[in-house]
Amino acid sequence: TQNHHSFWFAQPKNYSEGLQEDKKIRNCIKNYIQKNRKKSSNRKIESDSSSEVITRIEIQKEIDTIHIIIHIGFPNLLKKKGAIEELEKDIQKEVNSVNQRLNIAIEKVKEPYREPNILAEYIAFQLKNRVSFRKAMKKAIELTKKADIKGVKIKIAGRLGGKEIARAECIKKGRLPLQTIRAKIDYCCYPIRTIYGVLGVKI
Repeated sequence: TQNHHSFWFAQPKNYSEGLQEDKKIRNCIKNYIQKNRKKSSNRKIESDSSSEVITRIEIQKEIDTIHIIIHIGFPNLLKKKGAIEELEKDIQKEVNSVNQRLNIAIEKVKEPYREPNILAEYIAFQLKNRVSFRKAMKKAIELTKKADIKGVKIKIAGRLGGKEIARAECIKKGRLPLQTIRAKIDYCCYPIRTIYGVLGVKI
């Protein structure tokens, strides 16, 4: 079983407002991460370096407090002095939470390379830096060996290698029982903008 990403109760007439507020909070956090990553865009994402990729944002609401738990691969950016306070101000402006207190907690993902979002971000960085798509896929498969997973499948589609005709390439390692309901399978689709056009990655 997995926890819900949002945990709160509301009257039926206020339910849609609560969902919209959750969406604003999640978008605000993701935009903050992207904005600050662009400022330090000279920093490379390598297999053992830091890439601030959010895997999950949990929101728990009480009467006067909103608890936000950010699950992130490598939380170096949010550990900087004043980062949490700045993020809290951005969220308060976005949702107008004057009467509610914000409580933001950062939780590092124990095994970052079992998260498809982080693998997709890694592949995107490699392809943007003109690394061969096959090499990027194989390297991503190697990174999953550090995590305790039984199988992984990576598919890239588009103008691979700058070719005129778009095609799809797929690589699979281990078991991936798609027909078994109790099997825990994570999924991620990620668009990559390159000089040849948009590529799609599925993990």
